[in-house]
Amino acid sequence: MHQIELFDTKPLQERQHIVNVATVPQRSPFRYPGGKTWLIPRIRQWLLKQGGLNKELIEPFTGGGIVSLTAVFEDLVGQVTMVEKDEGVAAVWQTILEDDAEWLADAIRNFHLTPENARRAIETSDQSLRSLAFATIVKNRVNRGGILADAASFIRQGENGKGITSRWYPETLQKRILAIAKMRHKIKFIKGDGFEICEQNAHRKDAIYFIDPPYINAGRRLYRYSIINHKGLFELANKLEGDFLMSYDNNQESQALAAHQGFTIKSISMKNTHHAEKKELLIGRDLSWLLQ
Repeated sequence: MHQIELFDTKPLQERQHIVNVATVPQRSPFRYPGGKTWLIPRIRQWLLKQGGLNKELIEPFTGGGIVSLTAVFEDLVGQVTMVEKDEGVAAVWQTILEDDAEWLADAIRNFHLTPENARRAIETSDQSLRSLAFATIVKNRVNRGGILADAASFIRQGENGKGITSRWYPETLQKRILAIAKMRHKIKFIKGDGFEICEQNAHRKDAIYFIDPPYINAGRRLYRYSIINHKGLFELANKLEGDFLMSYDNNQESQALAAHQGFTIKSISMKNTHHAEKKELLIGRDLSWLLQ
């Protein structure tokens, strides 16, 4: 039988610590909807028990990539493989990791952000990989919540009435992009299907997986490729020889899928940038390290 552990039903001294995302190093160029910055302290715990530099971390739904970036920057694994299907997000990672990081960083630093210029960059994004990468960063920074789905709209008021410029930090983005580029010898990026990459590596005992797919409830609103075979993903996770950690929305369907495979699940509290508290599920074969 599986067991769900709701940390906030325990006595105060045993409750799960809620991480404020503002306390975690920001390394990604994205402000990614559904990003896992808040989970990084727990990711560190999980990675520290995996064997360190002898392991390769595979992230089949990379998105903003904060887990892979943390693992690389903090030497928690020897290598990471980042996989992303979304063409725009993939273009950003390809540009940064394939010797064009300086161009992208300079383009962001020199861009005069206005609604008109942002729309123009987005509308002409099909001309080259560079233009798609740049347009994706612009879109991510000017859309409400960083949402990249086609129906997303621009920020209206933003912070202190700054509108679309309230999340545009060109110098910071430039520094992050160049810092990632310096670590590219440890990072492999694949534009493709995360299912296929997991299948190809399922036999490896030296590979571990952080699996953070589009969630069952919120995925359609947030992502271009939001519909996946959730049942198939749980079945695939059960075939992996290496350890894995999954993150999912906390609902009955996720719980039932995990129970069917005999996985352990724990409810964990998080606090987003607006200080709103919510719960998500962590899923794995053994989550006893969470209690340490």
